[in-house]
Amino acid sequence: GYVLVRVNLNPALAPTAAEVAAITGKDQKLSKERLMAVILCILLITCVMGSIYGGIASVTESAGVGVIGALFVAAVRNQMKWSILQEALAGTMSTVGTIIWLILGAVSFVGIFNLVGGGDFMRSLFLDLGLPPLGTILVMMAILVVLGTFMEWIAIVFITVPVFAPVVKELAPALGLDPTWAAVWFGILFVMNIQIYFLSPPFGPACFWLKSVAPKDVTLQEIFISVLPFIALQIIGLALVMMFPQIALWLPQALGS
Repeated sequence: GYVLVRVNLNPALAPTAAEVAAITGKDQKLSKERLMAVILCILLITCVMGSIYGGIASVTESAGVGVIGALFVAAVRNQMKWSILQEALAGTMSTVGTIIWLILGAVSFVGIFNLVGGGDFMRSLFLDLGLPPLGTILVMMAILVVLGTFMEWIAIVFITVPVFAPVVKELAPALGLDPTWAAVWFGILFVMNIQIYFLSPPFGPACFWLKSVAPKDVTLQEIFISVLPFIALQIIGLALVMMFPQIALWLPQALGS
C-alpha cells in the first residue's frame, strides 16, 4: 500500500519499461527467457508452499522439495553446472554448521540458565516491574530491537524465547488470553520484530543483500535511508498487533475451530 501511494504521488520513482529503455538504451521488454524465469520461480514457490499447506510435507521436508525444485529449474535453464552445485553445497555446509553451533551454544546457555534458577529469576523480574501486561510485552519488544542491532536472529531466538515465553504465559490471564493463544500471539510479535531486525541498520541483512544486487551507483547509505519508512510501517503494524491481539489470532483460531 505504501509503495502504491508513493508511486502515484511521484511516478518518477517507478518509471515504465519504455521510460527505462529510453534512459538506459536497453530493451526492457518481457522476453521469452525472462517470462520463463518468472514462471519457474512462481512454480518453485508454489511447490514449496503447496507442500506445506497441502499437508504433504512438514516445514523441514518442504526445504527438500525446494532443493529438488531448484535443481529442476537449473536443469531447465541449462544452468546445471558442477561449479554452481559445488558453491551451493559449500554455502549450505557453512550455514548448517553455523546454525548447529548456535543451537549447541543456545541449548547449553538455556540449560545452565535454568539450572541456576535464571528462568524463575527472569519471570519474577518481569512480573515485579510493576508495569501493566502490555508494558511488560513492550519492554520485551524493546530488548529484541536492541539485540537485533548486534546479534544474529537465530541467536536471538534461541536465547530469548526460553526466557520470554514462560513470562508471556504467566501474563496470559491478565491479557485476557488463553496461555496457548498468548504464546501464539507473542510468537507473531516476535517474528514481526525480527522483520525489523532484517531492515534496521547497522546490521540490516536485507540492506546488504539489496546492495549486492543494486546498481553500482546506489550506495549503502541511500538504501538505509530508503528503508526507514518500511521500518516505521513495521513498528506501526507491531503496535497494532500488540494492542489488538485478535488481528493476529482470528485466522489461527478460525482454522483451529
